[in-house]
Amino acid sequence: MFAGTNPLNRQKVDMSKLSQLPIKSFVRLPCGGVGVDSDTTWNELNTAPAARMAVGCVVDLAFKTALGDIKNGFAVVRPPGHHAETNQAMGFCFFNSVAIAARLLQQKLDVRKILILDWDVHHGNGTQQMFYDDPRVLYLSIHRHDDGNFFPGTGGSTECGAGEGLGYNVNVAWSGGLNPPMGDAEYLAAFRTIVMPIAKEFDPDIVIVSAGFDAAVGHPAPLGGYKVSPACFGKMTQQLLNLADGKVVLALEGGYDLAAICDSAQECVRALLGDESGQLRDEELTRIPCQNAIDTLQKTIAIQVS
Repeated sequence: MFAGTNPLNRQKVDMSKLSQLPIKSFVRLPCGGVGVDSDTTWNELNTAPAARMAVGCVVDLAFKTALGDIKNGFAVVRPPGHHAETNQAMGFCFFNSVAIAARLLQQKLDVRKILILDWDVHHGNGTQQMFYDDPRVLYLSIHRHDDGNFFPGTGGSTECGAGEGLGYNVNVAWSGGLNPPMGDAEYLAAFRTIVMPIAKEFDPDIVIVSAGFDAAVGHPAPLGGYKVSPACFGKMTQQLLNLADGKVVLALEGGYDLAAICDSAQECVRALLGDESGQLRDEELTRIPCQNAIDTLQKTIAIQVS
């Protein structure tokens, strides 16, 4: 089975060989198979090819966009990648497709300035780690943080980079739980006050988006619980097209509600094509962001200007 869900396949791995690895990266799952953690399943037949194909798709799309062969694009890939660190897979992620694409753009095409925007509801710990001291890559993440109590626990607003990369790592780390859940007004405010001003000052040569849709309405609390509409994802994509001469690459990351993923991705593709996108609700365009969001935005701005 291509999806790698056959329990018989999972039982073929020789655990004695895995124990010889320098890092203890695998666990035995209740089904008899193995995984890198309790929910990130490893299938010896299909996981590696699927993960490699995901990386290859994102890299190919990024190269074609950077070279001007195409204007922009959306890599609809699985598995996701932004949690994968240099030597550790986690959170359903095996290879960090976006990070690999960005590094290869630097090495092969000498792209000088890359903006990676991550709007997955979970912080992209792997991507942050890989570019934490690199001033050529601006990593900007908008995610649920809850003072470190929401997976993966990283991505606090004080994590701003190190060495030459200090100031090139920006975390809009929402806190306050789901009281109330963040929605369109909060995300649009983040774009208006933080994302776009910083991105315009950075003036990237290309924009790569870790486009997770688990902040979209339809996800239960443990998986996100936020209320961002598909139209809002489309509007954010539209704004990003004003950067880097429109060289914008989206790569699918998280998302667990099929309807939410499809609707949100569709709005993003409409924006990339220049088609008319869905309309935001008047309520979201006029309401003031919740106090928890205002506090987060003010804290983030204060840290960035200090």
